[in-house]
Amino acid sequence: MITAESTGTATPPLTARRPQSGIDLKSRLALIGLIDEQLRSKAARAPVLVDLFGELNGLIDATVDGSKINRLNLDTRASGFHIIEITSDSGANLGRMNLLYLNKPIACYYLVYVEVLPFFRKKGLGHRILSHFRGFLDEKGAVGILNNVIPRNDPTYAIYFKQAWEPIEQVVGRSVKAGEENFMVYIPPQLRKKNLIEPVRKLLMHLNRKRAAIEMRDNETMVKGALFEFKELNLALSAYFQPEIEKRSANPFMRFMFTRFASEFIRFRREIGELIGYTGGESTEQIELPKEIADLFVKNVAPKDLTGDTISFIGDRTVWMPLMRALELQPALAIEALPNLLQPRLRKWLKAGNMDAGHDFTIGDLMDLGYDPTRLKEITLDGEPFVLHRISRRMLPEYKEKQKRMEQLSLAMGTRQVMGAHLLLNKPLAVIQDMGNAYVLRRKIAAIGWDEAQEQIQQDPQLQRLNREMRLEQLLLATVRAAGSVLMESVGIEAKTVFEKFSWMISWDLEANRPRLFMDYSGPVFESIWIT
Repeated sequence: MITAESTGTATPPLTARRPQSGIDLKSRLALIGLIDEQLRSKAARAPVLVDLFGELNGLIDATVDGSKINRLNLDTRASGFHIIEITSDSGANLGRMNLLYLNKPIACYYLVYVEVLPFFRKKGLGHRILSHFRGFLDEKGAVGILNNVIPRNDPTYAIYFKQAWEPIEQVVGRSVKAGEENFMVYIPPQLRKKNLIEPVRKLLMHLNRKRAAIEMRDNETMVKGALFEFKELNLALSAYFQPEIEKRSANPFMRFMFTRFASEFIRFRREIGELIGYTGGESTEQIELPKEIADLFVKNVAPKDLTGDTISFIGDRTVWMPLMRALELQPALAIEALPNLLQPRLRKWLKAGNMDAGHDFTIGDLMDLGYDPTRLKEITLDGEPFVLHRISRRMLPEYKEKQKRMEQLSLAMGTRQVMGAHLLLNKPLAVIQDMGNAYVLRRKIAAIGWDEAQEQIQQDPQLQRLNREMRLEQLLLATVRAAGSVLMESVGIEAKTVFEKFSWMISWDLEANRPRLFMDYSGPVFESIWIT
């Protein structure tokens, strides 16, 4: 195992590492991308990162100036999908455009999406790709169709108008169906005098029929590209920290960066299971950490060089003083030292490994578990149990929006029951920001996430037997769906938002790993379902 400061060995100071890191610009940008955007201005001045940020803007501009468009390539095995790529002089991909070709009733290319890597945005690459695409459509005499989902207040919204794209209504001359209102069409010069109303209407019908295939292809392409990026990032991290790896000595920054990598990869691995049409053709097992990295202890707090000393607090001031007394005015470090919330999945994992609740987690542990159990910490304030949930600071705008929604729900819902279960809110009470992280304080409740409840019902032998007798899984899913419907009706929240923006927890006996149920005239019902 690579030694770290927790072993008692003196920690190497965070000073300038080396004049040149020996990795290319794209790898440097990938490493910088692991650092939260809010920290980058400080990170650029931190001695530990001076070699990563040195001359960065000039190198980005030079790379964009030297970029070139790769000609359209037909992927015949993928039912007419095409790709346009923009690459640097060294061959690194900076952006891409995915297209679908339709040949009936007229030749048409449907733009699935345009992607430009984050650090190369606002440099004109998207415009260059679209301009090339327009020239290609002119050359082929083919119609172009795209779905302009860019928000109207976004500065890039008008980019398609500047390239002579027209709203769909101007072409077909009628009101459009739901789901088609954002479509835009490009008509090449040789077709502009023809009546294209019926051909374009038929193209829209074909696109609607191919929607599932488009989304499946889109997801498969995304997964393949993301896995490639993760592999490249893994190599870049290993190259950048090669001196430490060879010396078998890890400083805090190295542990922080590899922990960030593992956390991002675990989140990606979890989310691809929800993609339409993705069957795992690109295996995430391609990403493997060597033992010397897997054995590093997790570090979720950024080194002080990157964060400074600013502490901020949002929320209920009545919890501020007892919370700060408990944390001894060092929030992030004190929170990370608190005991982890022991949920059923974690209890079983610890028991299987003959480990206790105070186990120090390694990066390899996170990869094995498939999530980071150190995100949830238990704390007692004035005799009451609470939970602190670590989130990324970039999620704070989403948190504030959720807080507003929760207040609306609190006013609109009143006392409700769904499928016999009490529908309750566990609102966030406060947020602390410190050392690059944000921590959300909520009351501890006797409940677990509905997806973990489903997992326990499917895997625990005693719960499997109970499920056969009481159809627990069916009851669970019906209760969650019914609660989602209540939200949609109460405050007009869209179905997608209900299950993406809110977490749903089901009443559960955490010690016994059993659902908390009671019987009414219709049979078993859950005690409660919580919105968090």
